[in-house]
Amino acid sequence: MIIVAALYAFLPVTDPAAVRARVAAAFEPLGLRGTLLVAPEGLNGTIAGTREAIDAAKTVLAGIAGDTPLSWKESQTEAMPFGRLKVRLKREIVTMGQPDVDPRASVGRHVAAEEWNDVIRDPGTVVIDTRNAYEVAIGSFDGAVDPQTEAFGDFPDWWAENADRFAGKRVAMFCTGGIRCEKSTSYLIRQGVEDVVHLDGGILKYLETVPEEESLWHGGCFVFDQRVAVGHGLEPTGHLLCYGCRKPLETGDTQHPDYEEGVACHRCAHVTSEADKGRYRERHLQRVRAR
Repeated sequence: MIIVAALYAFLPVTDPAAVRARVAAAFEPLGLRGTLLVAPEGLNGTIAGTREAIDAAKTVLAGIAGDTPLSWKESQTEAMPFGRLKVRLKREIVTMGQPDVDPRASVGRHVAAEEWNDVIRDPGTVVIDTRNAYEVAIGSFDGAVDPQTEAFGDFPDWWAENADRFAGKRVAMFCTGGIRCEKSTSYLIRQGVEDVVHLDGGILKYLETVPEEESLWHGGCFVFDQRVAVGHGLEPTGHLLCYGCRKPLETGDTQHPDYEEGVACHRCAHVTSEADKGRYRERHLQRVRAR
C-alpha cells in the first residue's frame, strides 16, 4: 500500500536552497516520489511512499518547520501515483502574485469539515470555489460561485470586478487542501472583508470526513497526481488526465475525434503545435515502454 501525503506550512525560510538540498538528500534514499516546493514563504507539496518512508519524511519536514505546525493529510492508493521525486525552489509555494499577502499575519476563520454544511446552507453566506476552472468543471459544492480563473493569480482581478456583488455577506471559501484559501482569505481581509471563513483541510478533508449520504459535494476533486481525481472516502473517481494540457477528462472525452492518448484532447488539440505534439508522442511512447 502506498501512502500519499499532501502537506504545506507557511513559515519564514531564510535559505531555501539549503532547505531544498537538505530535503532532497533525506528523501531520495527513502524511495519517495512526488513534488515538494520550497520558497521563502514556506513548504508545499504532495509526496508518496511506504508508511515508513512517509513517517521519516514527516519527521524531516517537522524539523525544518520547527514551531510551525504542518498541514498534513494522508490517503492510500494501490499504485505509486508519481513517476519521480522533484524538490523545487519557487518564489511562492502557491502563486498569487500579491507580495503583501501574508497568511502568517491573518487568515479567515477555519471551519471544520463537520460544520461546513451548516455554513454553506446559510443564505447570508456566499460560497466561493478558489480553484481553477478545469478543476471546478469536474466537481464542486452545491451553489458555489466559480470565478472561472485559469490560474490562482487571476483571483485578485476577479475579486476586484465582483466584490460589490458580495457586499454585506459572509464569504466562505474552499480549495483542494486548504493552502489556496490561506492566501485568498488573507487577501480578502486586506481588502476590508470583515467576515471570511474557509474549509479547514479543504475538500480532501471534507470527502474523508463527511459521510456521502450527508454530503453537499458533487463530482470529483482534482488531485495533482496520477489518480487525477478522488471522491468520497478519497477513492479515485476514474477520471483520466490529458498529458498535453494536464487537465482532467471524463471517460467519454476519450471518444472525441480530437483525443489522442498521451498527446492531446478536445481542449488542447487545436492549441498545441505539431512540434509539441511530436514531443508528446515521443514522451508517451517512452511511458508505454517503461510500463
